[in-house]
Amino acid sequence: MRFAAILLFATLIARSVQSQQNSKPNNVLILYSDDHSYHALGAMGNKEVKTPNLDKLAASGMLFKQTHVMGGHQGAVCIPSRVMLLTGRLVNRLPGDGGTIPDSLVALPEVLRAKGYTTYHSGKWHSDKASHGRFFSAGGDIFFGGMHFEKEGGQPHPTVYRFDSTGNYPVSRRRIADTFSSTLYAENTIRFLDSKTAHDNPFFCYVAFTSPHDPRTPPAEFAKLYNPTNINLPPNFLPQHPFDNGDMNVRDEQLFTRPLTKTMMQQDIANYYAMISEMDHNVGRIIDALERNGLRENTIIVFAGDNGLAVGQHGLLGKQNLYEHSIRVPMIMSGPGIPKGSSYNGFNYLSDIAPTLYDYLGIGKPASAEGRSHFSVFKQPRQFVRNTIYNVYGHWSRSFKSADGFKLILYNVDGVQHTQLFNLSKDPWEMQDLSAQPEYRQKVAELTSLLSKEMAETHDNLDIALPNWGRQSNQKPRGS
Repeated sequence: MRFAAILLFATLIARSVQSQQNSKPNNVLILYSDDHSYHALGAMGNKEVKTPNLDKLAASGMLFKQTHVMGGHQGAVCIPSRVMLLTGRLVNRLPGDGGTIPDSLVALPEVLRAKGYTTYHSGKWHSDKASHGRFFSAGGDIFFGGMHFEKEGGQPHPTVYRFDSTGNYPVSRRRIADTFSSTLYAENTIRFLDSKTAHDNPFFCYVAFTSPHDPRTPPAEFAKLYNPTNINLPPNFLPQHPFDNGDMNVRDEQLFTRPLTKTMMQQDIANYYAMISEMDHNVGRIIDALERNGLRENTIIVFAGDNGLAVGQHGLLGKQNLYEHSIRVPMIMSGPGIPKGSSYNGFNYLSDIAPTLYDYLGIGKPASAEGRSHFSVFKQPRQFVRNTIYNVYGHWSRSFKSADGFKLILYNVDGVQHTQLFNLSKDPWEMQDLSAQPEYRQKVAELTSLLSKEMAETHDNLDIALPNWGRQSNQKPRGS
């Protein structure tokens, strides 16, 4: 009897060990939206925009309420944003702002590919094709560029390339798609999730939508969800920005003439929300496919926006500024071990996603990844990893936020220096500049000093925030 019990125990241990050896690592699904500001999500408290699938995803995991793109040095902020997401690199350490990703910057899909994962991509790619070939072993339709211009029947139909395993992407693999971009990329992804490959190997699946980036021409079924006359303009809407912020003539700011009017912005926001709702619908289709194939329980899902957008706030239209609407993005993580219906109010960057996933998967991060893992917040969401946040735009503006709710923005535009100070805890829409008030003089000095330190630590060579702020700077004011 005793021998039989020992034999049974040994058999159970052997089976347990074999099960652990045969268990498949967690899959990763990243869903990335384009020009999607943090506030344009139902789960973030916006009662006008309709995002039922993303709200459901947030309820199934953790909603990150203070996620930021670190910024960019030129108008196409989405270029460094996407590289920061995949590599965990900080913006000031991206050669050429991420337009080309050198071999020295090791990306998450590259690491997972070496470990036997299928690394799949469909959608936007805004960097060089060589790095794309290095990162991904499979894919669907790939769009190389920043935005879709082609139109047919009132909707943009992207020029895309079928995935090329050689990474060369000859013209023969190029075509104009016959459907709306979000639908196209979702259908690509669904086919992958339905495939034998997705079941036989662990996967990293990266879906990079181009919605809700302009041109904003939503399909009719989603456009009819929003009556422009019922759209409430944000409280910080202005007809035009009160001073030159350094990039007043960038492409985004030329979409409408100034002064902006209530009617034009109600229509634009309605179209913006409609495109978000259309993308949300396709996010739901992808998650349904994941569940239908029995893959949901073994997959961590990350949804995030690449950068925000003004859409009329502060008299601006684009993301080429350092206000909250442009630097903050929605972010959700859902998967095994992540508490359902939870939220995190601490600061984090898109650069922190890759380090977090390395820890989640139990994989050491490469030395080139500089972000901070937030894996610990899944167990302790009230313990913040970052207490400050620092942002960059161009060669002429920097911002700094502290845990006490104050935010400083400094500008040096053609030698003209400008300071803004906001108390976000009382003024979340950044409507009252406190910088000129004597009682806040010390706070401006304190944050300026902290910003200078942060800039030094993050390899920012601009002297905009040195202690001599307020005197004429010799710094070259604008980059190309």
